[in-house]
Amino acid sequence: MIPFEEALQIVLDHAIPAEAETVSLQDSLNRVLAQDVFSDMDMPPFDKSAVDGYACRMEDILPLPMGSGPGLQIVETIAAGKKPEKTLGKNQCSLIMTGAMVPAGADCVVMIEDTEQDNCGFVRFTGTHTSTNICYRAEDIRSGDLVLPRGTAIHPVQIAVLASVGAVNPLVAKMARIAIISTGDELVEPGEKPGPSCIRNSNAAQTEAQIRNIPAIPVYMGIAPDNPRSLRHIIDEALSTCNMVLISGGVSMGKFDYVPDILKEAGIDLLFKSIAIQPGKPTVFGKKGDRFIFGLPGNPVSSFVQFELLVKPFLMKMSGATVLPGTIKLRLGTDFKKKSSGRKSFVPVNLHGGKIYPIEYHGSAHIHAYIGANAMMAVESGITEMKKGTIANVRPL
Repeated sequence: MIPFEEALQIVLDHAIPAEAETVSLQDSLNRVLAQDVFSDMDMPPFDKSAVDGYACRMEDILPLPMGSGPGLQIVETIAAGKKPEKTLGKNQCSLIMTGAMVPAGADCVVMIEDTEQDNCGFVRFTGTHTSTNICYRAEDIRSGDLVLPRGTAIHPVQIAVLASVGAVNPLVAKMARIAIISTGDELVEPGEKPGPSCIRNSNAAQTEAQIRNIPAIPVYMGIAPDNPRSLRHIIDEALSTCNMVLISGGVSMGKFDYVPDILKEAGIDLLFKSIAIQPGKPTVFGKKGDRFIFGLPGNPVSSFVQFELLVKPFLMKMSGATVLPGTIKLRLGTDFKKKSSGRKSFVPVNLHGGKIYPIEYHGSAHIHAYIGANAMMAVESGITEMKKGTIANVRPL
């Protein structure tokens, strides 16, 4: 049995960089960039108005008593997308819309709310001061600037940035194909009514959802019976068609827990097969060439937690992501107690108002506890009580 931190390091050290592929912008959500992206233009591409108002010369309106002065003659109206036709001279202005190009000669835009028009249509400034209200060319990004580095995960904001620089076919890491195998004679598919002593196979559906959320490609191989020959056949098939295999169940010390021995027979180099952690002690990780295999415990919480703690960081590192899942430090918003444990444990919590609130949790079969959880809290071995205000490590989900 090895410490969790050592297990995580072993997993990350064996992550092989994925190949790259070009996808459409619409299909790039949650993927990871495989190359740097540079801007093909200045941003903004021209001096543009930040408000609806009047483009004019600052010297024509300030310093003047409120509402005084000869007034400004409107020479044109400039809508967004329209190029100005007039150069502004003394005591002239242009009615301009937000996002429109500022005309030559203007050095500020006064907001409509700070103006009035007289009976002759001349505009007078009624405020006491004004900002320039101009977004200047290239003040955000210059042509050729790096806007998104390789390894960036693409979320909605990154989609907008890619679109703004014309990167409509980004190069991203290929998604891994991951075989899902559930083991156990007691399992039936979710659409079936379990008979006596049987349960529905929730782990496969849960794991498939976690895989898609990364994203990667889940390949469900079905339920393997507690039979060494059948299990070996499914594992061999999975290894031949997928980058990685996830097996739930059959990894503990029971009479019918065949997985570790079958993996050895299949030529898998087992890098660890037990972790000092709760839940998820009997977690297995191994490799065969460029193929990898995780054996996860059959209890649904154990499977869920070990995927989040080990499998997810592994897949993200394979994709080249520069930011991997990690913990943050927050204070407990209430007292916390648990039974003594000789292993580091992770428990479901809710993060609210910048504080940690543990959720009632009955152990590794209590997957319903995670319905209200948005994070997991790490509790070091031997800790049975933590007072309100204690700083703890949490991993957001």
